[in-house]
Amino acid sequence: MARKKGRDITGWLIVDKPAGVTSTSVVNKVRWALDAKKAGHAGTLDPDATGVLAVALGEATKTVSILTDALKCYDFRVKWGAETTTDDASGEVLRSAEDRPDRAAVEAALSGFIGQIMQVPPAFSAVKVDGERAYDLAREGEELDLAARPLWVESLTLLDADRDTGRLEMVCGKGGYVRSIARDLGRKLGCLGHVAELRRVWSGPFEVENGVAFDKVDREAQDWLQAQLLPLESALDDLPKLRATPEGAIRIRNGNPGEVTGGAEWGELVWVSDGNLPVCIGRYQGGKVQPERVFNL
Repeated sequence: MARKKGRDITGWLIVDKPAGVTSTSVVNKVRWALDAKKAGHAGTLDPDATGVLAVALGEATKTVSILTDALKCYDFRVKWGAETTTDDASGEVLRSAEDRPDRAAVEAALSGFIGQIMQVPPAFSAVKVDGERAYDLAREGEELDLAARPLWVESLTLLDADRDTGRLEMVCGKGGYVRSIARDLGRKLGCLGHVAELRRVWSGPFEVENGVAFDKVDREAQDWLQAQLLPLESALDDLPKLRATPEGAIRIRNGNPGEVTGGAEWGELVWVSDGNLPVCIGRYQGGKVQPERVFNL
């Protein structure tokens, strides 16, 4: 018997991920609940983290890279006094310290973590090492020497603090690890630290206030869930929007450069519509757009 492939359904479902669930599990449940043929997500959250997980369905999966590159905001609490194997509360304590920072010391240290910084990912992360995931190697007890990676930190603010913890908000670009921030901040302050709580407040245009609770993701609520879908172009707010001419739309749908109205910088990434339908993401080339991702809508 042929396997049922699912429905062609396109859009974004924003889920408020609870703690204790993997990002992959959320995507799989959304796909099952909506009987969708294709689904993916834009930016993994740790199992213990909560907040915005943007699930792309159908043709929206072609815009995942745009959202992955967008700024994201995290609200997190750092517990001082211990460094762990995972850089969060789920790991085993590696080292401990008696010293505790006061509020002024924490605020003074934050400036070193703002702007373009270099960050070493946690050992328990999805970074690949010789083709294998770092977390798989770490679980096997292998000592890892991960290379530092560039990260843009737009802002890092101390929201409140007590003797043993500090609550912070960070806005950062692609590839940021909050756990690394907690670890490195603790080291800089000499008190050590790890993430105790972590919540993604927003990711690009998607905010947690508009997210669907995970326990509402169910086939019995399929019609309601489908009504919560945001259109594909919701993830494209940061790109200039151009409109294809009738002839240009035909050429673009066939993967060729097509004429557009409106303008942008030469070589700039844009998105193109044909009436109310998005046609592609592509590069502007002086009156035409060379498509990079064509939407079959």
